[in-house]
Amino acid sequence: MPRARQLVLMKSSGTPGKSGGPLGLPRQVRELFANFNTAPDGGPAPSSGLELLHGPGMTVEIPASGEKSEVQQAMITVSDDDIAWPVLSRACRANGWTLVDLESGQAFL
Repeated sequence: MPRARQLVLMKSSGTPGKSGGPLGLPRQVRELFANFNTAPDGGPAPSSGLELLHGPGMTVEIPASGEKSEVQQAMITVSDDDIAWPVLSRACRANGWTLVDLESGQAFL
């Protein structure tokens, strides 16, 4: 089984290596991901400070620091590239997001 790959999701700025601002409020980020079959599992509210969204071949971690604090970045753990990549590509194109591979530093989309 291949190892999990970690990516950082951020708003695209058009300039490599720079963030384009916040992704939105936690509620907005959840709604945007829901359009791509990625959502919380319905369990109790997180106590770790992170909220997990589960999607096809991936999990997305966003801060659970309150509904009024904007999400600057999200951490994505990809467990199956073949399933997750098409979903992530569509989500990034639709929302003006960029993915950065933590291992290589390569930016996508």
